[in-house]
Amino acid sequence: LIPELVNGHLSYFLGAAGMTGLTALLGIKEKGHVAVGANQTMVVSGAAGACGSLAGQIGHLEGCSKVVGIAGTDEKCSILVQEMGFDAAINYKKGNVAEQLRELCPGGVDVYFDNVGGDISDTVISQMNQNSHIILCGQISQYNKDVPYPPPLPPDIEKIQKERNITRERFLVLNYMDKQEPCILQLCQWIQEGKLKVRETVVEGLANIGAAFQSMMSGGNIGKQIVSVSK
Repeated sequence: LIPELVNGHLSYFLGAAGMTGLTALLGIKEKGHVAVGANQTMVVSGAAGACGSLAGQIGHLEGCSKVVGIAGTDEKCSILVQEMGFDAAINYKKGNVAEQLRELCPGGVDVYFDNVGGDISDTVISQMNQNSHIILCGQISQYNKDVPYPPPLPPDIEKIQKERNITRERFLVLNYMDKQEPCILQLCQWIQEGKLKVRETVVEGLANIGAAFQSMMSGGNIGKQIVSVSK
């Protein structure tokens, strides 16, 4: 590990310059079909998490003209817009998500970076355009259910997906490890240039790892959840 690549923040190699950043960047490159100048709109669910907060920024860097995040608190939504350059953010716990999405994305959705699955994803998919793309990163709302992966869509949403030719393919970053080195160097360059803003939620002490994990799984973190065991 070369500290200079991440401005001295070694923990970034666990997140923005590690597997999390690779997941965001390779997901967009391999499954998002983002093209500069194509005037594409991207929506990111779980947008204030470790991967989602990077994915929205990378969407802009790769060429999306608009990026809208979906998160669970007003604080998270504010950070997404004010710190991370999202064009807008929706607090899914307040108001009607479908209405807000229609207002923010009047031309529909071209790329959906899906971290959550469930009702939120069904709402986004219903507003996706013809020949659009879902980056199937995570389905956290479905993980405690006894269903296959990726979880099946409700019949009405599956009908929309098929009629509009929306791609929804399983994505696993480990399948693209031959592209790891150049992508990590790209992530580090963006971090050094200040183009990729990194957030961490840090808990001190190995004894607190269980509580930190539980908090992360229930959305208590902003950015990467880190447990610091020594200085």
